[in-house]
Order: sequence, then structure tokens, then C-alpha cells
Amino acid sequence: MAAPATRHTHHGGPAPGPPRWPLCPANPPATKMAARERRAPRPTWRPPAGSGEARRDVASGRGGGSGVWAPMEMGEGRPGVAATLRALNGALGRPAALWVKESGARNLRHRDFLAPRAALSAAFPGGQPGPFLALRPQVPPEAVSAVPSLRGPAVLPLQVCRQTPAGLAVQVRRPEAFQRLLGPLQGPASPATGARTGCVVLHCPALRGAAALRPRHLRSVLLADHLAQLLRAQGVGVRLVPALTEDRRWDVLRQLRICWPSGSVGSSLPDAVSALKAALGQCPCAAACEQGPGTAEGVIFKVHLKSFVEQQGLVGYDPNLDVLLVTEGTLWSLAELQEAVLQCPAKGQSSCCSIIHVVNCEEEFQQQQLDVLWRILDPGVHTALQKHLVCGPVKVTNPSSPIGADQYFQLRKHQMYEASVIKYGELAQDEAWTEVIDTLTVAAIRFEMLSTAHRSQITLDLENNSISTKGTKSGAFVMYNCARLATLFNTFQRAVERGTYPPLPPVSELNFSCLREEGEWLLLFNYLLPFPEVLQQAAQLPPPSKGIRITANTETVCKFLIQLSMDFSSYYNRVHILGEPFPHLFDQMFARLQLLGAVRDVFHSALATLHLPPLSQI
Repeated sequence: MAAPATRHTHHGGPAPGPPRWPLCPANPPATKMAARERRAPRPTWRPPAGSGEARRDVASGRGGGSGVWAPMEMGEGRPGVAATLRALNGALGRPAALWVKESGARNLRHRDFLAPRAALSAAFPGGQPGPFLALRPQVPPEAVSAVPSLRGPAVLPLQVCRQTPAGLAVQVRRPEAFQRLLGPLQGPASPATGARTGCVVLHCPALRGAAALRPRHLRSVLLADHLAQLLRAQGVGVRLVPALTEDRRWDVLRQLRICWPSGSVGSSLPDAVSALKAALGQCPCAAACEQGPGTAEGVIFKVHLKSFVEQQGLVGYDPNLDVLLVTEGTLWSLAELQEAVLQCPAKGQSSCCSIIHVVNCEEEFQQQQLDVLWRILDPGVHTALQKHLVCGPVKVTNPSSPIGADQYFQLRKHQMYEASVIKYGELAQDEAWTEVIDTLTVAAIRFEMLSTAHRSQITLDLENNSISTKGTKSGAFVMYNCARLATLFNTFQRAVERGTYPPLPPVSELNFSCLREEGEWLLLFNYLLPFPEVLQQAAQLPPPSKGIRITANTETVCKFLIQLSMDFSSYYNRVHILGEPFPHLFDQMFARLQLLGAVRDVFHSALATLHLPPLSQI
């Protein structure tokens, strides 16, 4: 994989020489000590004896990519954005949301939260003339002075609140914020606010078709797979439908690390199909069809959907829904959905299982037909909770012929391999590169498919291989920066084993006042702080205001990782992490390692929702 097309100086400190899989262009070592250890082995970093901070210690091994950042990470003692904003709004005594969190590097030099002047003027009218003859909002002085004293287990420690031309500006006490977010948990962890239970059935009709999977089908499958991981991380039970059958080859799904259930037909399905047939026979809007001239092969019933939709006052369905020709296969699909609902752990109407049909836009009409038929045959609460998550079209440019999902995967893999050979020569042809190239290919495809809002169109340029290897918007760039962190900590651990550096002290002994770089606060405030809430946002499925379509924020995680990679890369290229082994420099080095260890955890946890294992080196 090619490194980003920017000047790169190794700032990981004692840098190894050209490794087996070079992580970056060869550069002079950062210290004399590094030159002696260029070919040192790369052991896995183990926590130093007695470190004792298993939850958050950078050396805890928690970043192995085996799971998702659990909701309990927002437990007692861990500040959150939402809780801090609620406290700030409450301090001004107004129900409206007046405050916003800053994120831009320029604004964060002066403030962390802002109540804009326009919002304050609306909430506190009748102010006095201020600069440029604009009215200064008449905010009660006691409310302003009370802001720094706000307290709470999930409220950031606030330092100062002052009037500025832009509005009320608040700064956070940064050393204390670093301590609370990077330090050990204070007391028992509690579940995240808003953590959910219940069950969701994710139905992906693209896996029912007899034809080969196309990129447009692959998009809906990848989205359902990612959404399932996000929901599980929030405590929601998930059932995936349909089960993959053995009569088709699903190699491309395995290659893309899609975790989808497979198996034979359940023993209860034939009985369920028979019950659905009997229900159709009693349905006033259905008529049995005898096989003969003019009847399509396999059709057993004709069902008038339009009259049912009108009678029930259903909203959001295609006006062209009319007569559905029902086959045995149609009833088998409904029977499998019913079985999935029955297997959901949710009990009672208040926690009834929800059904979400994840479809591409070309399948939407057919799925609406199936939706209405199920409502007719099973007037239960769960059928009334059906929603449709529709993916926009996937446009493929420069295709020599209609391309299948497997061909798409192989093409991207070939492009990744060719780019690696150009970058690394013979090293990239080593057998050990096979797994690395496979992982980078999966990352490139998942980010290509999932970093765009699901309802928007995606354009795949099959002749342009830049998606695989270049730029800051690709999955490969994210994996590259994840590997840079692994190399940093491996380098540090080898130096500890040689006695060059002491082991990382317990987190309670670290001095976070040494973290004064703008990039360090940016990483904590924009990524470590809001990450649990980012996962919650990505898993939210808000009910539609009208109709049956819902939207999801499934692009959130990919965009978050891309932006994190850009800001981490900028910081890492600019700041020396591991320096000369002088004791007076250790406090800053240890604080930075603790911060970047938490960044590594975020990378691993976010990648786990995409079924992407972190790479230790590239």
C-alpha cells in the first residue's frame, strides 16, 4: 500500500530500519539508539508489571480489535458531550439548546463550547448596545459566573465562561479532562445513557435472488452487516435474514468478512408455509390460481394489495401496488421472516421485535409487495413495525460488461497488489503479504461502499485504482495510520526491554499537564470524548415522520475514522513522540503514549464494527 502523498518524517522516535513490510519511506533514525536496533524483532507489547490499569492503560492489550467499545465506556466518571451540553443549557435556565461544541482547530485555540450571539439574543432579548452597535444579549451575570462551577460525573471540568463578540465562550480545564478521559474509571462503570435493548430483524432481499450478486446488491449487504454490529454494540439483539443456502457460492461474502448466518431450511418452515397458504385461502382479497393457459408458472394465488392499502390507510407505499402473483417462494420468504421474529428475545408489545428491510432502490417495489402481503396474512404488532432502509443506486463506470460482486472484489484486489509491488517491489510479492493485501482490499471496498450516506448514489470507477492506495479518503489510509500506531508501541516496547526507557508508569502517576500541543487536545476533544456517542448515533434508527422509509447514519463510522486518520497523521508527522532517553523528557513522552494508546483503542473498536482487523504493520 502506498503511503500518503505527503512529506513524512518518522516521529515515532527510535525508528527501526527498513522492516519486512515498510511502513513509511526510509528516513534517518530519530536517535542514535534506533540505528542499533533496525532489525530487532517486533514482539507484541505486554503491559508492564504492576501497571494495574486494565481498563484504559495504553499497554493493556485492550486494542486487539476483538470487540467493540462497549457502552459502559460512558459510565460514571467518563465525561460526555451530550451531558456537558445539557449542563451548559441548564445553567442559562432556558429549555432551548443554546450551546454547541467546537471542532475546528482554529476555534479550539480560544474556546471549546460556544453559545452563539444570535441564539443568545433570541433567548435573552432587550440587551444593551455592544460592538458595532449590535445588541449584546442580556444574559444574567449570575448565570455566566455559575458555568465554571458546573459539576457532574459526565460533565467536563469547565475553566472559564466569558462574553466574546461571537457569544458566550467556555474553555475546559484541559489537564483535568485528559486525566478523567485517559485515567482509570472512578467507581463501577454503568451503562451508557440511552443504551437500548430489544431485537431487530435485518432482512436483506439481495441474498434471495438466483442471479449473481452485483455491486448494488453488495452495498445493501455490507450496510446490513455493519448496522448489525453497531446495534449489537448498543445492546440490541439482531437477527439476520435470509440464511445463506448451500446451493450457491458465497465466496465474495467470506472474502469481505461479512458475518452472515447460513444453514439448511428449518423443520418448522414447511408447517409455517402451509399455515400461510391456509390464511390466503380465507383472505377476501386473494384468489386461488389454477395452473393452465394464461397463468404464470408457479403462481398459486393472486392478491389485490391496493385495496388493502387503501382500507388500512397505509402511507408511503408505491401507488402502483396492485395485484401480486404469489408463489411458493414468496411464502417461504415470509415464513423465514416469521421464524426470525419468533426467535427474537424481545417479549411483550412494548419491546416487540422490529423488522427492517435493507434493500437497494431497484428492489424496493418488490419488497413493498412482500411487506403488504405479510401485513395481510399476519396482522400482528411486528408486521406493523416493518420499515424500509433503501440504498441509492451504484453506478459503475467503464464496465466492459455487467460486473459481478466477485469480479469487483478481484479487480480491487489486483489493483491493491499492483500498487504494493510498485511501492515495495519484491517485498510485496512475498507470501506473507497475501493477508495484508486481502485486508487492505476489504477496507478499500467497505469504505468505498459505506462512507457515503446510504440514500445517495455511489459511482465506482473500475479503471481508477486510486481508491485502493492513495489519498486521505480511503480505507487503506485508515489502515495505514492504525499500523503506524502499532509500530510506535512496538518500538517503545523494544526500547523498554533494552533498558533505554523505563516501563510506562501506572496512569495515576502520569502528568497530563505536559500535553500542551493543539493536536493533542484535538485528538481528545474531537475523537476520544465523543466516540461512544458516535457509535450510538450510527446505530440510531429514528422512526419515519411519514411513510415506511427510514434513514440511518451508517456513514458516520467511516467518516469518523477518515477524519481521525487525517488529524492523527498531521499530529504524528509534526510531533516527536519517542525522543532521547533523558529523564526530564519522560513525563511528556508517557502522557503522549497514554493518549495515543487511547487513540489506538478507538481505531480498533471502530474497525471492529466493520469486521476489519487492525494491521500491525504494512
